[in-house]
Amino acid sequence: MTKPSLPELLHAAVTAVGGTERPGQVAMAEAVEEAIDGGSHLLVQAGTGTGKSLGYLVPALAHGERVVVATATLALQRQLVERDLPRTVDVLHPQLRRRPEFAMLKGRSNYLCLHRLHEGVPQDEEEGLFDQFEAAAPTSRLGQDLLRMRDWADETETGDRDDLTPGVSDRAWSQVSVSSRECLGASKCAYGAECFAETARERAKLSEVVVTNHALLAIDAIEGAPVLPQHEVLIVDEAHELVSRVTGVATGELTPGQVNRAVRRAAKLVNEKAADQLQTAAEGFERLMELALPGRLEEIPEDLGYALMALRDACRTVISAIGTTRDKSVQDEDAVRKQALASVESVHDVAERITNGSEWDVVWYERHEPRGGVAYRPSGASLRVAPMSVSGLLREKLFTDRSVVLTSATLKLGGDFNGVGASLGLAAEGTEGDDVPQWKGVDVGSPFDYRKQGILYVAKHLARPARDGDRGDMLDELTELIQAAGGRTLGLFSSMRAAQLAAEELRSRIPEYPILLQGEETLGELIKNFAADPRTCLFGTLSLWQGVDVPGPSCQLVVMDKIPFPRPDDPLMSARQKAVEEAGGNGFMAVAATHAALLMAQGAGRLVRASGDRGVVAVLDQRLATARYGSYLKASLPDFWFTTDRNQVRKSLAAIDAKAKQTEDAAAGAGEGTEQTQGD
Repeated sequence: MTKPSLPELLHAAVTAVGGTERPGQVAMAEAVEEAIDGGSHLLVQAGTGTGKSLGYLVPALAHGERVVVATATLALQRQLVERDLPRTVDVLHPQLRRRPEFAMLKGRSNYLCLHRLHEGVPQDEEEGLFDQFEAAAPTSRLGQDLLRMRDWADETETGDRDDLTPGVSDRAWSQVSVSSRECLGASKCAYGAECFAETARERAKLSEVVVTNHALLAIDAIEGAPVLPQHEVLIVDEAHELVSRVTGVATGELTPGQVNRAVRRAAKLVNEKAADQLQTAAEGFERLMELALPGRLEEIPEDLGYALMALRDACRTVISAIGTTRDKSVQDEDAVRKQALASVESVHDVAERITNGSEWDVVWYERHEPRGGVAYRPSGASLRVAPMSVSGLLREKLFTDRSVVLTSATLKLGGDFNGVGASLGLAAEGTEGDDVPQWKGVDVGSPFDYRKQGILYVAKHLARPARDGDRGDMLDELTELIQAAGGRTLGLFSSMRAAQLAAEELRSRIPEYPILLQGEETLGELIKNFAADPRTCLFGTLSLWQGVDVPGPSCQLVVMDKIPFPRPDDPLMSARQKAVEEAGGNGFMAVAATHAALLMAQGAGRLVRASGDRGVVAVLDQRLATARYGSYLKASLPDFWFTTDRNQVRKSLAAIDAKAKQTEDAAAGAGEGTEQTQGD
């Protein structure tokens, strides 16, 4: 029996999911097959609508070795595990003569912990949350969520937080989950045999395809202790997000609240001398943080250095002393000790990292205002440390002993792959060398005809935007564009403050068009309401640039208020830019322009999501048309028809709006006719 060809397998898989085979998808599958067979690395840009998940799943399944697929978003993980993989495996089973198993794997804190659920949370003295489990009829939202999770624990097969509907707050979930550091370990836990996290890991070890997230991939690479099963192929989808997710995992933070929590948790487990040493060090750190001003610390001030050394040494003493003093009032001592150790070790590791210092780390103070809701964070200052770059880490940890495929709709910036490649630790394509990972970049295009489906409009007549300046002319332009489009507008703003000001102003100017604002409702609810009413507009910031998928007439105008360069006072971006300049490079282009190009490419990608979509991407920042770097940014965007003619774009928007209304009226008339017939 001959081995089935890749085109045969791909055709069968596409038919199974009800899709249409596209030339770009075929080209992608062939490139992925070549990379896997040759043990090489591939960057593949596949535009929206290409069907890229099957473009990599089919050749990976055909190869027969274990593959890890890492994505940035929950939505894509769910699509792979609940739709694409089951159907693809079913239809390819006869031709492959085997049925590949697949599984989803996440970090431990994403799974419900049965020990914590049944035995309770080791209590900090000032936290009395879990006793609400014992209340006969808890009235608080937290208490109700806790009781609901106890019932859910008896029904769920996965214990995965994302399978709990409706969801619960971070605060509630923290009562029934543990981090890997807090976990007792399956062999020491009374519930180890039933543990959801352990079951997920065992399932992953037995699976040919393991779907995970970028964060767990980063932890696997950074921490040395493997959390993912051994694999021969790694596929990174939504790869434009990888550098930022890895940076997030590699970032350490210290706050007074975090340090004081470690003090409270360790107090009953160590001798008085060790407890007092940690308490004194914590008080010294807290006094310093009260005076901290936001900004980068190019050198650690002497007083901060002493405070961090005191914290580090006190934590070390406590770690050695934990368990030498046994307090009879402490129940479930193993869990209490584990939680305390996790808190103290976390403080120790960050304090030691900053104290030791590294030319590759950036350290800064950050201040934040109080924020309620699901992720409550008190006001005050934090001390943060992050790697200057993760490219070396990725080159060393990601591109060895396996074939790596990275894919996204936005990997070519300024017309080539070298910018994204450099951020991943890859030398320019074609560079030779024994220690240089060899890779190829392939752009398989898009099934959409961008020049016919979309217009890129730059409002060249507007004044150059100044930071935090009054932009009355921009608001006038935005008002007229929304009126011409009949609503149907996704407003992407460079800051939350700009989005709030625009929403407030336009709600009074054009009340006939409802304006939804990010933060006033959950993101999912906002997008649902935006899609439901074509007259509605949705304004917001970062997550909207990448997280909105609304095909059809509800999104026919995408507006960017200005080019989304990083803030000049962003400590990490500024440090990265300065490092490039000191090495003789162009820091602005390598860091700021690349950051802006990636966001703009993602933002512009919100417009055309289906073959019938038509519309305008309007950039209300003249610099895209006038600045020298404008051509680089434009080359990173879909190939829309370009204009700076404000009258032309209004006419085009009005025509698109009129056509959409005709379609809506016809659909409404057909619906009324059906109802009338049924009534008769």
